[in-house]
Amino acid sequence: MFFAKLRIFIPSTITVRNVATVKRFYKQATVLSNGNKFEIALDHRKLKTPKGKVFEVSSEPLAFAVAVEWESQKEIINRSSMHLTSLCNTVLDNPHNNKKEDIVSGIVQYLETDTILFQSNDEEELYNLQKNRWDPLIQWFCDRFQVDIIKTCSIEAPKVTLDTKDVITKHLLSYNFEAIHGFKYGIDTIKSVILTLAASENVIGVEEAVELSRLEEEYQISHWGRVEWSHELNKYDLQSRLAAAIIFIHLNSNSKTSQPKLDESRKMEL
Repeated sequence: MFFAKLRIFIPSTITVRNVATVKRFYKQATVLSNGNKFEIALDHRKLKTPKGKVFEVSSEPLAFAVAVEWESQKEIINRSSMHLTSLCNTVLDNPHNNKKEDIVSGIVQYLETDTILFQSNDEEELYNLQKNRWDPLIQWFCDRFQVDIIKTCSIEAPKVTLDTKDVITKHLLSYNFEAIHGFKYGIDTIKSVILTLAASENVIGVEEAVELSRLEEEYQISHWGRVEWSHELNKYDLQSRLAAAIIFIHLNSNSKTSQPKLDESRKMEL
């Protein structure tokens, strides 16, 4: 069931961005166990990060999900569709030497630019749409974290108190370093802390979160028409990225490792 859902969001034939591509050079991607870590082998060669580190994760399901990304590649390896691989590489290489606290601080500050906190009352139809679709999620956020946050209908930033920032900071810091990267990736994708948190807690699904993040765009499209291939590609790309972020959060939050049991005589020695 998990991998069936995952494949829905792995575009195998759509290229969204122009990136360097190489021909597929391996027949099979497999998962290797190495103590409490899991690695990926492309045939008999271990996968490595851009910085040359051995690609390894603590979550076995995540390792299998990454292997699915590599198995899903056709004749040409399309790295722009391999979001879980990219997330793992970012965590392992940490190119900007970020600490968990640094990333969380950036996420919390982003609340003041959250897409759904900026509503437009210039057009009554659009404003009513935003109120009907966005306000319930804002209220969920306030109820869930017992905070107050006030949206804006002007160019001024919404009101986010220091207490609210402290609560969300503590919540995010309860996650590990890997999961925090998933939150950042999701928020960067749909430009909303609130929608990403709601999706991570299964309050809304990935498709609905993307739809809500694109509410104003879809409203304009309904009035002015769409460039079918362009808008659809963008929507599916966002869904693919957000799905990877949510999967990454969950698999890193629920990773389990197994240790061999000690026999009774060994226990006595210890």
